[in-house]
Amino acid sequence: MKNMSHRLPNRASVFAEKIFSSCRNLLHIEAMAGVALVIATMVALILANSTYGTAYQNFWQQKISIEAFGYSFSKDLHFLVNDGLMTLFFLVAGMEIRREIYDGALSKFRQALLPLVAAVGGVIMPAIIYFSINHGPETSHGWAVPTATDIAFAIGILALLGKSVPNNLRIVLLALATIDDIIAILIIAIFYSNGFDVTGLPIACLAIIILVFLQWIGINSALVYVLPAALLWLGLMICGIHPSLSGVILGLLTPALAPRSLIAPVDRLSYALEILKNEKPEDSALKHQFALLEIRKSEAAIDAPVSRLVNALSPWVLFVIMPLFALANAGINISNVDFADHFSFIIIAGTGLGLAIGKPLGIVLISFLAVRFGLCNLPSGVNWRGMILVGLLGGIGFTMAIFTGTLAFNDPRQLEAAKFAILCGSLVSAIFGLSYGLWLKFRKHHRTREAG
Repeated sequence: MKNMSHRLPNRASVFAEKIFSSCRNLLHIEAMAGVALVIATMVALILANSTYGTAYQNFWQQKISIEAFGYSFSKDLHFLVNDGLMTLFFLVAGMEIRREIYDGALSKFRQALLPLVAAVGGVIMPAIIYFSINHGPETSHGWAVPTATDIAFAIGILALLGKSVPNNLRIVLLALATIDDIIAILIIAIFYSNGFDVTGLPIACLAIIILVFLQWIGINSALVYVLPAALLWLGLMICGIHPSLSGVILGLLTPALAPRSLIAPVDRLSYALEILKNEKPEDSALKHQFALLEIRKSEAAIDAPVSRLVNALSPWVLFVIMPLFALANAGINISNVDFADHFSFIIIAGTGLGLAIGKPLGIVLISFLAVRFGLCNLPSGVNWRGMILVGLLGGIGFTMAIFTGTLAFNDPRQLEAAKFAILCGSLVSAIFGLSYGLWLKFRKHHRTREAG
């Protein structure tokens, strides 16, 4: 190992590495993801309701055309964001689910049972509220819109409350939001697919076989998986299943174990440790920085692919793709929402009440019944006040709710009404959740001072 030849980086690359390392630490803060989404949403709303409203709408309707080998592909920017880039969003969601099932909040049945029943309650109750208001065939197809929870916003607001939040409560919310995502994905696949065309099935199956084979022979380069991933996306689109769900399949297929051969990264790690061990005062600082850089690279190579890819893609999803999605979809011209129209009004009422009231009521009520009848127990450090906080934050639908809304409503007026209700319901849930969490924090601090 001592004979291994490595080129030491120059000062510029070391300085760049420090900057990128600081940025990575900042980007992984959940609260910052929520801020980015809020900014993108506000920009979209301002543009849509300004003199640039028409230009804003026309921009997302611009066509992008590609021609190759006699085939042509022409779609607008809105399609590329919702059906293309959102595939990466679902890829990360699928990998998060895979990781949680393998070694996380969903790895043990008893541990996962409380968030499971809470998530089911958080889907059933909003759907009931929506159906009770929208029981006619004209608007009933939007029942799934208020059933979704936005992980980034919910976890982000919980992060704003600081260390006063018990760690087990964070785990419950994360597990609930993860299961909620699974349910939302199943709902989209089952209820919002445009029929089923078997001609795309062989393409999708071939893509999955190639993916499994590449993993079996130990190929770790992400670039190699791009072609089969694109085939899977195309196959699902031909089948009539929303193509972005290919990301979920890819995420669930991502290995949760470290590569079988760890000789190379372990050798690099040993070499870097040897440099630090034999370091002398007169040695260059660049040599020290190089050793630390090699240690970080070796740790990344030793890590399981699912964890490594989640860490690599999450900043892009949280700070690029999701804000882009909000920028493309949250731009509602309020003047276009016809509150006097009966169908628009009941969509707004059903969606808004489903999120702000149905989600917290369903989460807390079903959880209480499950604990009351002995099906599961509250985790240590979690009480019913904490579960109410989880329920309130569960009412923040936003990304998944808007995504489901774009599939549920073909009528532009109904879609505008649904988006307006999603924004209002999510905003109310966020304000209630944050206010209630701050009250709990103040109450805990006050009791601690009195006890002291």
